[in-house]
Amino acid sequence: MRFGITILPEHRWSDAERLWRGAEELGFDHAWTYDHLVWAGLPDSPWFGALPTLTAAATVTSTIGLGTFVSSPNYRHPYVFLRDLLALDDISGGRLLCGLDTGGDLDARILGEDLSLKERVDRFHEFVEALDRLATQDHVDLDGRFHRTVDARTLPGSAQRPRFPFVVAANGPRVLRLAARLGQGWVTYGAGGETLEEWWAGVAGLTQRLDEAEAQAGRERPLDRYLSLDGSPRFSLESVDLFEDMVGRAAQLGFTDVVTHWPRPDGVYAGSEAVLEQAAARMPALR
Repeated sequence: MRFGITILPEHRWSDAERLWRGAEELGFDHAWTYDHLVWAGLPDSPWFGALPTLTAAATVTSTIGLGTFVSSPNYRHPYVFLRDLLALDDISGGRLLCGLDTGGDLDARILGEDLSLKERVDRFHEFVEALDRLATQDHVDLDGRFHRTVDARTLPGSAQRPRFPFVVAANGPRVLRLAARLGQGWVTYGAGGETLEEWWAGVAGLTQRLDEAEAQAGRERPLDRYLSLDGSPRFSLESVDLFEDMVGRAAQLGFTDVVTHWPRPDGVYAGSEAVLEQAAARMPALR
């Protein structure tokens, strides 16, 4: 089991630097931040860009993976996005994890977008396929419905080979098949539920769907499987006991990675840094 932590990009860097350093010092394997214009969970909160935040984090850490949780085509063109990712991958020394998703409703509404769910999934497929080509080829021509390039140059390429890993967020069958085809990792928040047991039942159902998608894709190596523990009805760092129980149940379902959130003083993900430190101290025994 590997352990990740998400640090929301709501802090000025003078305050955030301590958190990113702390994530590595506490022994987390990867650290993430949300990639939104505005997050619906904190619509009135200060908010900073994901990629500049991760780039700053790369300069004050040395081993921890750094990822977007998650990026979408809501406001990104794959070629422009690639350029930023290549810089982050280089500055971090090949520690980039590229989380990808169809995108949130709020970001789309802010930009005046009016696409159906099917159209958004269509666009996401095109976006991921385009990003894969751009990250592995040079002189790329794209002529899709949503994205175009003419002789797009992509040097110097990724610091990782053949490219930085895609961690695809997916619950529906079409995107699960996309994850199985082009991803190196799969991440889920679960499928809802009012109780922990209902949530775990939904997670178990999703893992079965991914098994089927991987079998259809004929993968030689299974996807890394990331579970966002805080998609459940309870905050995973509510207590050390709850955290350990959730990690154990995730392992039983075949997850290779779990992700929690840095505790906030109030509101969403409210909790104690003391509990975070205690849970981190238990991680070596849970690996």
